[in-house]
Amino acid sequence: MSIKKVFVTGATGYIGGSIAKLLMDKGYAVSGLARKESDLEKLQSLGITPVQGTLQDAPVLRAESIKADAVIHTADADDPYAVDTFLQALRGTGKTFIHTSGSSILGNKDNGGKSDFVYTEDIPVEARFEKVHRIIINNHIIRSAQEGIRSIVIVPTMIYGDGLGLKKDSIQVPMLLKASKEKGTGVYIEKGENIWSNIHIADLAELYVAALEKAKAGSYFYAENGESSLKDIALSVSKRIGKEGDITSISMDEAVKHFGSEGAYFALGSNSRCNADKARETLGWKPRYNSIHDFI
Repeated sequence: MSIKKVFVTGATGYIGGSIAKLLMDKGYAVSGLARKESDLEKLQSLGITPVQGTLQDAPVLRAESIKADAVIHTADADDPYAVDTFLQALRGTGKTFIHTSGSSILGNKDNGGKSDFVYTEDIPVEARFEKVHRIIINNHIIRSAQEGIRSIVIVPTMIYGDGLGLKKDSIQVPMLLKASKEKGTGVYIEKGENIWSNIHIADLAELYVAALEKAKAGSYFYAENGESSLKDIALSVSKRIGKEGDITSISMDEAVKHFGSEGAYFALGSNSRCNADKARETLGWKPRYNSIHDFI
């Protein structure tokens, strides 16, 4: 099936907005979901056809799925109801559905300790119970390939870089920058030896386009091009805020109070290490950026 029209959820967000902009630049006709009326004109100014609605507006999601040749879902990795609406609408059509997960599924409550384990796509993920729901959603989407849907799951790691669309900032790095400015030095949790794979937003957007154009139904891809410990990231943050070499460890209890349980235990306190050679080899994906420290 020739893909010309793509519907993107999260089109005003960091990931979805970057993908939508790149698709536009490559000649695709793109429509994007937006919750706020004030965002409709902003999307239109980028050449994206705005669609007002939320993930709870099932009639809107069904209608856009019918109009489009492909759906790229970036708005929520954890909402099974929206996913089910899309899959029901796309069943038997052969159309493409790309779902955005997140590599916190690879993490344990490591409390800033190091793990040497690196995931590849062929290794089953034994997620902690806090993350099991996300694994179930991913697996359900992959199995939908047996029902006439070209389903694909992409698992981004720690994303950095300026967004290509309306939203310029990611999540994890700005969280650390904000906390570090408040503390007056770069911060990390406990020993800070935990490691996250990472990916530049421009490279991630290119991966989505490569998957849209080349991936097989039922595919699952990690997205990374480098990795760093959170302590090393804290050193780079300290340099950025003018406190080079001065870093501060905070306890997990303090981190939970500051970042919340999800942010402390998983986004900043766990290990999330994976290898994206599958995307490089099967899709011809060639990421260009390999240093989160250069960006910070």
